[in-house]
Formats: sequence, structure tokens, C-alpha cells
Amino acid sequence: MKYGSLIIEKKEYVYLKRILNISEYVEDFQTQKSLIRLGEELKNALIVDEDDIPKDIVRFTSHVTVRSEIGWEKTIQIVIPAEKDAKNDKISVLRPMGAALFGYAEGDSMTWDFLTGKQQLKIVSVIQMEDQKINVTT
Repeated sequence: MKYGSLIIEKKEYVYLKRILNISEYVEDFQTQKSLIRLGEELKNALIVDEDDIPKDIVRFTSHVTVRSEIGWEKTIQIVIPAEKDAKNDKISVLRPMGAALFGYAEGDSMTWDFLTGKQQLKIVSVIQMEDQKINVTT
């Protein structure tokens, strides 16, 4: 792990904790498992101010190119649940792929449980969309 732990901006951390609390009622087992793991990883995350977050951290509205050990590569955007849109590769942070990537940095690798089984993922690139930052205080 590039920075030694997940790095999350303060407002995004508060928002994530809030939605994780209400998402415990998700019926899909695989999603529930991913959210529990994300909650565990948040316990050791480094929480920073907006000005202190590195530009290569996966956060809300980031465009992330990820590569799997089995050979596929895809670019997705991590979004809040209300903005998910699979047709346009906008993946909710509450889905297994969104939960797997959030808070990691470009170059990081992680193993995550998906419906198809455990997969090793590598973050190839992270591009921040400054003009698309969300308001997570509402």
C-alpha cells in the first residue's frame, strides 16, 4: 500500500460512515460482505483535510482505471449511491468494486471478494474530477 493505510477526506469519511450505518440492511450477501470489510478498513484509515489529500487517492467522483489479475482492465467513476449508473461506468461506493477501491492510491493492489470469487486488483491510474466534487454534507 503506497501510503500505508487508506486515506480519506474528512467530509467523505463522515458521509461514508453514515451510509454504511444505514446500509447494514442490504439484502445482497456479497455487497454486505464488502461493506463490512470497508467499515473495518475505515477504522485504520488516515483521515485528512481536503487540502492534504494526495491527488492519486480514490475518492468520490474519481475516475479509476483498474486491472484484474485475470486480465481485464476497466475505467470507472466512484460515486455516491444516488448517482450510480452502470451504463456510464459510474459505480456506487456501496457496490463491491466501489468499496474495494475507495481510499486506495494509484499503484496499490488489493485482493477483494466478488461474486465471481477473490480477485487481485491493481489501480493503474486515478484522475480527479475537480469540477464534479460532491457535497457530502447534506
